[in-house]
Amino acid sequence: MKHLAMVLAVGTTLATLGTLCDAAPTGATLTGPNESPPNASPGTGATVVTLDTVAHTLQVSVNFTGLTAPTTMSHIHCCVAPNGTAGVATTTPTFAGFPLGVTAGVYNATLNTTLASSWNPAYITANGGTPLSAEAALAAGIAAGQAYLNVHTSAFPAGEIRGFLVALPPSVAFNVPTTSEFALGLMAVAVAVTGFVVMRKRRSTV
Repeated sequence: MKHLAMVLAVGTTLATLGTLCDAAPTGATLTGPNESPPNASPGTGATVVTLDTVAHTLQVSVNFTGLTAPTTMSHIHCCVAPNGTAGVATTTPTFAGFPLGVTAGVYNATLNTTLASSWNPAYITANGGTPLSAEAALAAGIAAGQAYLNVHTSAFPAGEIRGFLVALPPSVAFNVPTTSEFALGLMAVAVAVTGFVVMRKRRSTV
């Protein structure tokens, strides 16, 4: 009950930061131990990713801090079971506008999934040959829990912190108007994701 109350409280807080959207949001906590192979980076982060296959948009929000070296790139990988590694699905070499050369930062952008520039060309080729077929493949990967957001640095070229995307409670969806509110919201998301995952694991063992 404590985990449920925590998730609901966080969801309510996040909902006040913006408007609800039709697409279901997914999120993840980003850590070094989530990498493959795991690393001992003190860096942490949180992300909310919302793929809307009707509006054909991919909203990506990331907050990270404490990295051991400057960032070099970030993107979403798909599709592989947790603990595995997969190729890059989204823009290569990195999300446009993602903060590079820093150890802490905030990112919030919406990609047009009908554009080839929103995707890794190899991912399009491997998944039907069009941006919309790539969108469908990513949607399926996210739904299966087989997509993850990775933040790469010069110290960890393969990725310093990452997290597999999981479905968030329906109340957790937002468009953040200010950087300070956005950073606060993503910190709350990190708590929500952790609580939600723990709650699901406990249910599966009952």
